[in-house]
Amino acid sequence: MLEKLFKLNENRTTVRTEVIAGITTFMAMAYILAVNPTLLGDAGMDRDAVLIATCLASFIGTMAMALMANYPFAMAPGMGLNAYFAYTVCGAMGYSWQIALLAVFAEGIIFIVLSLTSVREAIFNAIPSMLKKGVSAGIGLFIAFIGLQGAHIVVANPSTLVTYVAFADNWHTEGICALLALIGLMITAILYIKGVKGSILIGILSTWVLGMLAQAVGIYTVDVENGFYSLYPTMALTNFSAIGSTFGQCFKADLSGVNIFNFIVILLSFLFVDMFDTIGTLIGVSSKAGMLDENEKLPRIKQALLADAIATSAGAVLGTSTTTTFVESSAGVGQGARTGLASVVTGFFFLLAIFFAPIFTAVPGFATAPALIFVGFLMLSSVVKIDFDDLEESIPAYLCVLSMPLLYSISEGIAIGVISYVIIHVICGKAKKITPLMYVLAVLFVCKYIFL
Repeated sequence: MLEKLFKLNENRTTVRTEVIAGITTFMAMAYILAVNPTLLGDAGMDRDAVLIATCLASFIGTMAMALMANYPFAMAPGMGLNAYFAYTVCGAMGYSWQIALLAVFAEGIIFIVLSLTSVREAIFNAIPSMLKKGVSAGIGLFIAFIGLQGAHIVVANPSTLVTYVAFADNWHTEGICALLALIGLMITAILYIKGVKGSILIGILSTWVLGMLAQAVGIYTVDVENGFYSLYPTMALTNFSAIGSTFGQCFKADLSGVNIFNFIVILLSFLFVDMFDTIGTLIGVSSKAGMLDENEKLPRIKQALLADAIATSAGAVLGTSTTTTFVESSAGVGQGARTGLASVVTGFFFLLAIFFAPIFTAVPGFATAPALIFVGFLMLSSVVKIDFDDLEESIPAYLCVLSMPLLYSISEGIAIGVISYVIIHVICGKAKKITPLMYVLAVLFVCKYIFL
């Protein structure tokens, strides 16, 4: 049955590989169960309700991806989008979270229409091959940077923006976390080099266990005020009745006094970031996994984008910010995932997390960091496929690679890559290589920077 549904032999994978990869993806994403309720809670939403909505939206979206597109891509409420939801729409702009949810729901409906009419598929296919390789490599640097931050190896610095952690100054919190993450990275790398199955998952779990041992002997100390929690999971149960406070609230938003122009700006902001984060993630992960065909197109792209759109609308109804394809899916792909069976495993873990959320939210950032840093290396290898002798093609790809980690955004990297690609080709007399849709995308991105 699994072979018929997921075509395991055709994709040269096994049930064991897909299951391990699915668990790996979930472990790399599990931090969203702790982060999303905290962020949306700052917007006035019930944290327990957001936790349940996060699990359900992730389950629905990931299962849709598995059964509709047969791809190992997992979904959850997107980072960045949830911060924009909480601190810009509900914070700086002063709108209620119900109105923000309505904007997310409307965005999801627009995405469904765009996916059914092949607009998003056309955008995916319009991006040049060399730029797609740049997106893949850029995402590698981006998720590695996320991992370095999660491990507290890279920290903020007022003079240089970022720097490495001062191990001795905060040894019992940041220092030991950074050291354990580096140890976990070495474990992951060595096991991967030696061909050990499940090396990335083993790296996550072994780093977590080392952390618990460090807490037991007093090397790691709990400092809740500064975000360093106990590394031991608890068995507290989730308050299931809480979901009633957010479910369907997007349809009860009070629009009286809402400036229609501001609402459209909010909707378009969600729309742009979600669309190009998703397209960028699909390009990057599928390119690294060898899923693109000879024309650099992703088979069943329409089904994948439709699953993403459905997840966004479903998440808004349940009570969470935009649900999108997660770049951490690359952790599972790096572990060998090639079919939707891995997504089914990831999806069921999100469903299970509703009942045992405290266990999964206890997985610390420094334990998942080695997976993200190492997978970043795997994805960065796409850069060797860029023809650096073809300057008109390689310079936009380079700018794309550079922008993603520095601007902390996949969509911004794509925007800069597309704009520079069009400008360079037009001025250098290579306009014939540019498709009409690339011109449209470049204009839209420029308008985004001017008006949004």
